[in-house]
Amino acid sequence: MKRIIYSLYIDIPKEELDWQIPYFGDDMSKTERTKLKLAEYSDWLKSQHEKYANALGIEYRLYEYDNEWKVYEQMFKDQYPQITAYNIVNFYKIHLLYKLAEEYDEVLYLDFDVVPMTDNNFFEAWDLSKGIAILTNRKEIDTSFQRIMHLKNKRDKYDRKISNRSPDAKYWNTRAMLLEMECDENKADVYNTGIIGASKKHLDQLNYFNNFQQTLELMDELKTDEYSMWPDHIQESFGWDNETIWGYKTIINKVECQLLTADWHHFMDKWSYIPENTNLVHVINKDFEYVKNYIQHLHE
Repeated sequence: MKRIIYSLYIDIPKEELDWQIPYFGDDMSKTERTKLKLAEYSDWLKSQHEKYANALGIEYRLYEYDNEWKVYEQMFKDQYPQITAYNIVNFYKIHLLYKLAEEYDEVLYLDFDVVPMTDNNFFEAWDLSKGIAILTNRKEIDTSFQRIMHLKNKRDKYDRKISNRSPDAKYWNTRAMLLEMECDENKADVYNTGIIGASKKHLDQLNYFNNFQQTLELMDELKTDEYSMWPDHIQESFGWDNETIWGYKTIINKVECQLLTADWHHFMDKWSYIPENTNLVHVINKDFEYVKNYIQHLHE
């Protein structure tokens, strides 16, 4: 069985960053803070990925800001000027997933801010012949009328749009896309592509880039439709992100999935905390120093 682990670190130029709501307790745009933190800890993050791959006896690759990326980015900008640099990076990682699946039987993708905490073998824990291993944010989504009104009131109170990176935005965007295609929109879900385990069989089933231009055109229409059925504060949160398309394609193509458990995709978001027996921690809040100290204490 030929396997590989890969990650992606594209240091987006500051002038190409889109503004995003700051991390909890911070006052700097989330995109700018992320850029600074990843640059500060890049060597350490790469070393943690390499240690994990070496412990498993599996090849590791880190894709960076090289000519291959520059060609891909320029192609995207030329064809889809509405797409931000951040979203292009996230489409690029899926492009690489498909590329590597042509060469390897099984592929594990880790966002650069994912840190392995143990030597437990992902490929032994998850039988990828049974489907793509990925996390869903299903438990984070509240579709009640009260939640919709809460989002509206929050927008009105703070004069701030819903972040198009939020699970709420991606859920409603996916649901709108499914409804346009006359699919059961109640099956809409939000997948987090920070950690993905997959084989070619199920990636082919996902068919992510098939009719890609038409998919983006559908997203354009939903975003700009002046007669939209969706409330203004929901419609304005629609965007063009990889996870909305992932959820949409998963439903319309009936893709077999295995939902990652918290020990294999721990979200460290508002609070810096790592439960025992965590194998992979996704450092959403970019508190890498906490994770670094935690690992040091484990080996004392």
